[in-house]
Amino acid sequence: MKDIYISDLSSFEEGKLFDGFFLVLSRQQRTTQSNKPYLNFIFCDKTGQLEGRAWEPSDPRIIKDIERGDIVKARGCITRFNDRMQMKVEQLRRALPAEVEKSDLMPSTVYNIDELWSRLLAFVDSFTEPDLKRLLTAILNDPQIAGALREAPAAKQLHHAWLGGLLEHVVSLLTLADRVAPHYPLVHRDLLMTGVILHDIGKIRELSWDIGFDYTLEGVLLGHISIGASLAERTMDALPGFPPKLKTLVLHLILSHHGKLEFGSPKLPMTAEALALSFLDDLDAKMQAMAAEFERSEREGKAPDEFTNKVWALDQRQLLNSRRWLGESPAPSAPEPVRPQVRETPAEPVPPARTAPPLDAAVQQPQDPLPEPTLFEFL
Repeated sequence: MKDIYISDLSSFEEGKLFDGFFLVLSRQQRTTQSNKPYLNFIFCDKTGQLEGRAWEPSDPRIIKDIERGDIVKARGCITRFNDRMQMKVEQLRRALPAEVEKSDLMPSTVYNIDELWSRLLAFVDSFTEPDLKRLLTAILNDPQIAGALREAPAAKQLHHAWLGGLLEHVVSLLTLADRVAPHYPLVHRDLLMTGVILHDIGKIRELSWDIGFDYTLEGVLLGHISIGASLAERTMDALPGFPPKLKTLVLHLILSHHGKLEFGSPKLPMTAEALALSFLDDLDAKMQAMAAEFERSEREGKAPDEFTNKVWALDQRQLLNSRRWLGESPAPSAPEPVRPQVRETPAEPVPPARTAPPLDAAVQQPQDPLPEPTLFEFL
């Protein structure tokens, strides 16, 4: 049973041995500057990721044929190099099936998927534009699309990078769009909401999430914008009498939602709905990144008047949590919106660690020092 999570390790004393169960995202044979071989691993669990290094790969206590996708039990200690936490691996073997649940090893949304899905369908049901409702109903009623949309992460590493993250991101954006649209009479509410639901739909084929999060071959070659536009176009073409003007506007929303050419959009936003979508999408991602950094800074023991580390996802800027500095707790939200959940985003471009608390609230770091495990207990 897994009782120590990666999010717990920042408070562990350096050099103190511990045992942990992890999913292996990568394994590489490397050499030091003095040409000494070592093994480099990227481990993960549902709370984040951790680099591990086995400096003595010939040690018989380290299994040599560990590969990406293996679930392992590792013994080692925490070290820090250039302010980055690492694990010095002293023993490593494959975990037995009964020792750990795979659900403990993949980050996932803290929200109930069925509730998120119900809210998505409720937004679609509120549409007054019948053709857009037809379009979304056809897409969301496809069992393969629906199943993937309920599971997919929103990204490999930057924002909402966890199982169910794409659906969580979409419902969060729908909540924002539903509040913004009435404020601007020039915005077509149902068209904007359609763009919200479809803007990242291509990620269900751009990304894979069986073993960690990665790009598919199709995703690398085409990207989610192209994949999503093609999916939407095929669906609209198959709907009898779908208005050509609406088709053009829906495709423009998907193609322009990154906002700038240098950010990957083949077109700049040229309608009120497309402009609103690009700003709301960017806002939701950046708020999540800020919340993650604030949570990590507090967990690392930084004072309220200290800035965060430089945030790669926010142009290497440092951030200040104004509410914490003022001595305030975050204001309670209204019951309706899906709030961006706190996650950890690394200070450099590697897949982010998940910093939301474990879904099992009973899992906590032991208050007393961990006993030194014996080799027999480990093996």
